[in-house]
Amino acid sequence: MSMRVTRVGDAERFDSSGHHGVVPMRLQGDQSSPTDGFTVVLSNYESGGAADTAAQPAETVYVMVSGELTFESGDDIVRLGPLDSVHFPAGAARSVRNETDEPASMIVIRSKR
Repeated sequence: MSMRVTRVGDAERFDSSGHHGVVPMRLQGDQSSPTDGFTVVLSNYESGGAADTAAQPAETVYVMVSGELTFESGDDIVRLGPLDSVHFPAGAARSVRNETDEPASMIVIRSKR
C-alpha cells in the first residue's frame, strides 16, 4: 500500500506526561502507521491547557492550526496563531500555554531519530 490515511475521527487519543487540558491524537507514526523518521500528532488545547516545561526528546516542529498558543523557551516567549510554526532542536526546553478563552489546535511533527 502506498498511501496510509488516518481520519481524524479514527485517530488514537492518548495521554502525554506533563500536559494538562490537552488532548493529543496520533495522526501518523508510532501505532498509527509505520513511518520511518517522524511522528505527526494533532494536539487540542482547551482554554487554560498547558504543557509543562520539558526538554524535547527529538527535533520537533509545531504548526498552529487554530487559536493561539504561547511558547516559552529560556528567555524567549512568543504567541503563535494559525499557520505560524516554531522549531525546537533536540534537548531544547519549552513550555506551551493556551492563555486565551478559546480552544487551540496544532500539529506536532517530531523526528524519531
